[in-house]
Amino acid sequence: MKMQPLLARWQTIARSPAPRLSLSTELDFHDAARLQALAELYPGCDVATLMADLLHHALNELEESFPYVHGDRKVGEDEFGDPLYEDIGLTPRFLDLTRKHLHALEGQEKAEAQG
Repeated sequence: MKMQPLLARWQTIARSPAPRLSLSTELDFHDAARLQALAELYPGCDVATLMADLLHHALNELEESFPYVHGDRKVGEDEFGDPLYEDIGLTPRFLDLTRKHLHALEGQEKAEAQG
């Protein structure tokens, strides 16, 4: 996992307001201590911000790590004219489920703003 961009971001913390969902979690003492140490190293970031950034980074890395599984359906061609085939592995299912849950969360946020 490449952490340099994340560390640079924490150095010059300038957040754009993005919709957030508050979640609670349990951590072992060692991980909690490491988060508190990071918060001291980067005083512009609180523990919640650090956790959100680390989780975001880890999820991106996880998504990139899903193996490609070659399907039978041709979906295009590469720059050399060679056929590209659909991925029938976890990536398309993960992306579909992500869109489904994102849509639900955005709908929930709109409903709360109106009510």
